[in-house]
Amino acid sequence: MGMPSGDEWSEGLEEHIYCCSAATEVLKFGQLDLHHTSDHESTANVLFLIIPGNPGIVGYYKTFMQALYQTLNHKYPVWAVSQAGHCLPPDSMEMMEDTDIIELEDVFGLNGQIEHKLAFLKQYVPRNIKLVLIGHSIGCYIILEMMKRDPDLQVLKSLLLFPTIERMALSPQGKLMTPVLCKLRYAMYVPVYFLSFLPESIKASMVRLVLRGLQSLDESSIPASVTLFSVDCVANAMYLGSQEMVQVMDRDNPTIKKNLDKIIFYYGSNDQWCPEQYYEDIKKDFPEGDIRLCERGIRHAFVLNASKEVASMITDWLHADLAIL
Repeated sequence: MGMPSGDEWSEGLEEHIYCCSAATEVLKFGQLDLHHTSDHESTANVLFLIIPGNPGIVGYYKTFMQALYQTLNHKYPVWAVSQAGHCLPPDSMEMMEDTDIIELEDVFGLNGQIEHKLAFLKQYVPRNIKLVLIGHSIGCYIILEMMKRDPDLQVLKSLLLFPTIERMALSPQGKLMTPVLCKLRYAMYVPVYFLSFLPESIKASMVRLVLRGLQSLDESSIPASVTLFSVDCVANAMYLGSQEMVQVMDRDNPTIKKNLDKIIFYYGSNDQWCPEQYYEDIKKDFPEGDIRLCERGIRHAFVLNASKEVASMITDWLHADLAIL
């Protein structure tokens, strides 16, 4: 595979693959295969890779990726890889590959998701490709772990958006969600199971009803949200969430210190997952770091209605880094 066709330039290309034997969705804008190129194209030297939050459904990031790809003048490929099992695979695929080889224990857990992203890079991205890693929410924690576990990754920059990298269970939203995720999540599977039999149009209408209060709702968030009517997808997302509440406690200061010149942190001013106090604390601990507080009122789930704004902002941040390549 080389460059996409005209329609794919604007809409991106969705692929379903097995990575660590788990169903995984990949959304790509620009060059589709970094290992092989056609006669009329050159291999990209930089890949923008998005590590999503939870639920880690790449469809939520479609408008964001499209806007980012366009503001970069189609110069660099922009990919997103879902969290393992956070997708609705085609009928020809199961959520787990039918194989006797177990590549990774507990791939749907937090540690498994980290190893899943490293395995994706190993398989699909040549080691000489420079990476701009864009993490959102728990994706930021995953990126820090990737940088710690594989220090030889060619990371040009890591952009950590609304980073849930510490004290998740102690945050306002964490206090609310910890009992649900850790003790009550199985009770959620029954209604989701029955709702999964509804026609797609009814599911979409229900999503619109839930999100009706948002101004400038991104239409691509509707089909992405419909994916959450899958019991398997919801179960995987809630299972990951339960581990986040328990395991994401202390901020990984050694890894941050080691990679501080490569990281940009972007905190929300009214974020119930990583409140402003967390911004103040990390700013105090790393006064020389590039740590920013949102002044635009952008919500934690920016992909719902602020994708283009964030994409434009990111392009401005990276202008100097990309200019010297």
